[in-house]
Amino acid sequence: METRKQVLGQEHPDSLTSMANLALTYCKQGRWKEAKELEVVVMETRKQVLGEEHPDYPTSISLALTHRNQGGRHSRCWC
Repeated sequence: METRKQVLGQEHPDSLTSMANLALTYCKQGRWKEAKELEVVVMETRKQVLGEEHPDYPTSISLALTHRNQGGRHSRCWC
C-alpha cells in the first residue's frame, strides 16, 4: 500500500483499493480502530476524487459503516 501511494499517489484508484484491502485485513484481525480510520480516508478520498455519482463511492460508504455499531464482530465490520 505504501509503495503504491508513493509511486501512484494516495488518490489513485489502485492506491485506494490497496487501502481498502488493508482495512479489511485489519477488520478480520479485530483491529477495529485502524480499520475504521483507513475506511474513512478511502471514503473521503473517493468522494473528492470520483464524486458521489461514481460506482465506487457507494462501496466506500458501506465499508465505512464498520464503526457504526459496537456489537459483535459482524456488526462492527463487513468481514
